[in-house]
Amino acid sequence: MQEPSTPQKLTYVNGYAIRYLEHGPPQGRILVLLHGIGASAERWSRVIPTLSKYFRVITPDILGFGYSDKPTVEYTMDFFLDFFNGFLDNLGISKASVIGSSFGGHLVTEFAIRFNRKIDKLVLASPAGIMRTSTPTLDGYIMAALYPTYENAYKAFREMAHDPDAVTEEIVMDFVNRMRLPNAKYAFMSTLLGMRYAPKLQERLGKIISSTLLIWGDSDKMIPVQYAKEYTEIPDSKLMVIKNCGHTPYVEKPMTFSKLVLEFLVGSGQ
Repeated sequence: MQEPSTPQKLTYVNGYAIRYLEHGPPQGRILVLLHGIGASAERWSRVIPTLSKYFRVITPDILGFGYSDKPTVEYTMDFFLDFFNGFLDNLGISKASVIGSSFGGHLVTEFAIRFNRKIDKLVLASPAGIMRTSTPTLDGYIMAALYPTYENAYKAFREMAHDPDAVTEEIVMDFVNRMRLPNAKYAFMSTLLGMRYAPKLQERLGKIISSTLLIWGDSDKMIPVQYAKEYTEIPDSKLMVIKNCGHTPYVEKPMTFSKLVLEFLVGSGQ
């Protein structure tokens, strides 16, 4: 079957408009990609072409981010779990493999603890949720979100990457334009608070029954790789560290990232 002419779609969860992208065969195995705080579906654009050869890839703008609605509510972990559960239900998805990055990794980890039958395989790319203190790189990113000038965003994204030259003008301007949207800063800061006061993951990771792949950049200064150790408490998990890579391996090392993901998701002969 042919790919839909436009990958951009809209659905409504609890009355809120959720924008999402869909690529790949409509009847294919489902793979959902969840971006990090302050990001959007486009953050995955360098790996979608490869992944969508094997999966029906669904990439939402998480509620409060991208071009989805940004209501004036408390962005708690329960709020995001309710959003994600409703999103999957809307699309008729009873079970899916999910890749979560940073905040998206924290969200899907909590989801996999509470709704473990709904997750097939799990990939966590530098997930948040364990680190309880900030880092200078995270502080710079927060500053760029609150004061979204080109200079602030350019500096923050270069700090986040291993190779600063991997940061394009398109990446920077996309972030700046979205953070200038109504309520974008509020949603960002409320989500930070929601993450801070979310239930602690430690001692609950053992409840995850999904086979899990952890991917980290060795020079991640946003969430340093030392925090991977506690995530390896997920019973059926393995950690892959990508060399010369910062916080977003799917942006900086898309070929390596895609290869690791595909070996994990389809390499076992399923």
